[in-house]
Amino acid sequence: MTATALDSSSLIAYLEGRDRADTRLVDAALHRGDAVLPPVVVAEVLSQPGLPPEVVDLIDAVAMLELRSGYWKRVGETRSRVLAKGRRARLTDALIAQACIDHDVPLITHDADFRHFAAVSTLRLLP
Repeated sequence: MTATALDSSSLIAYLEGRDRADTRLVDAALHRGDAVLPPVVVAEVLSQPGLPPEVVDLIDAVAMLELRSGYWKRVGETRSRVLAKGRRARLTDALIAQACIDHDVPLITHDADFRHFAAVSTLRLLP
């Protein structure tokens, strides 16, 4: 089974009931059972105050990508390549991107800044 990673921007919009291309992909990945979460996404979503218990249950039910040896160094190197091109490279985005790169899973996102990481790495983006 091929996994599909969910970014906070798409997962939160999905949970809010927004209907757009990325949230439909989130819905499909959740229903297929192949959705995975980068650890930073777990932290971002669970950081929202007053989350309903069913959202916490959903997060608990979705597999989380494990960080691989050398992850932190690779995050810095990938982020450095984006910054060297004069592009925006938030640290949280770099952390999410590297987890997806390390596991070779595509990322469903609504955040256009991930394009900068895809341009300098093997990160695959959906939609």
